[in-house]
Amino acid sequence: MRVLGVDPGLTRCGLGVVEGGIGQPVRMIAVGVVRTPVTDDPAERLFSLQTEIDEWMERHEPDSVAVERVFAKANIKGIMGTAQASAIPMLAAARRGLPLALHTPSEVKAAVTGNGRADKAQVTSMVTRILRLDTPPKPADAADALAIAICHVWRGGAQDRIAAAVARQRAATGGRG
Repeated sequence: MRVLGVDPGLTRCGLGVVEGGIGQPVRMIAVGVVRTPVTDDPAERLFSLQTEIDEWMERHEPDSVAVERVFAKANIKGIMGTAQASAIPMLAAARRGLPLALHTPSEVKAAVTGNGRADKAQVTSMVTRILRLDTPPKPADAADALAIAICHVWRGGAQDRIAAAVARQRAATGGRG
């Protein structure tokens, strides 16, 4: 399974593509950060983000998209930009008919470090080890995007198999299962 992981943000949006499966090593395909100037109009910034994500989708052909779920913090203005930015990869997945998953920050941290309260340095360290990278991905947004993609390969793959099994059971029993 090839997954595009997205750490949404209007100023910095982390993108990471990994490939792997349950019981298989995960390998990095690509990683990067889309930056938009805070001085630009928000619509222009979102358009730039959309253009870049569309290019990543074309170039890397993911099987699914995983986005970090936005949660409310004290900074309402900041959360609005993040929420707007998170809609871009969600729409890109929908336009391509790709499965989409949202993972909470604590779920991602727990998946890659074993600790749902891990700090950014711990996440970056484990992403580097899991993907057998020579150097840690920087900035943290890039490492976070890879962590989201890894989380989805490990957790989403199992969820996808369960959903497929349930669908097969329902089909075999005429919807009575």
